[in-house]
Amino acid sequence: MSNNEAFYLRYYSGHSGRFGHEFLEFDFRTLSDGSSAAVRYANNSNYRNDSLIRKEMCVSSAVIQEIKRIIKDSEIMKEDDSKWPQKNKDGRQELEVRLGSEHISFETAKIGSLTDVNDSSDPEGLRVFYYLVQDLKALIFSLISLHFKIKPI
Repeated sequence: MSNNEAFYLRYYSGHSGRFGHEFLEFDFRTLSDGSSAAVRYANNSNYRNDSLIRKEMCVSSAVIQEIKRIIKDSEIMKEDDSKWPQKNKDGRQELEVRLGSEHISFETAKIGSLTDVNDSSDPEGLRVFYYLVQDLKALIFSLISLHFKIKPI
């Protein structure tokens, strides 16, 4: 894995409903020097008058290398979303990844549980997507906690 290969990752999950457009979105983009990456996070939940949360931070190349490893190990780049559930009234999820010369862009309905995955036309492929998204969300929430909630002594 080269530190200089082009890298971009964007995840979006959202819907429009009773409380307006509610969504979770984050992206990782390597900076031109390849030594670090910019991370943007947005969460809009209008439930109980919550407001839009936006966070931006820089992460080191080691974090980006780990994300690249997670993506490559998941083998998501080999998948095809043509048989996955289409977006619906409950919302949609999007995942876009550019890794070197490879590029994928997926869109599917929101996945509530593994039952939704198992009942789909392509359970193996959708399972890869589901677990990768879970890993990426856990990572972004950990990074946000580390960057914004820890108070120095």
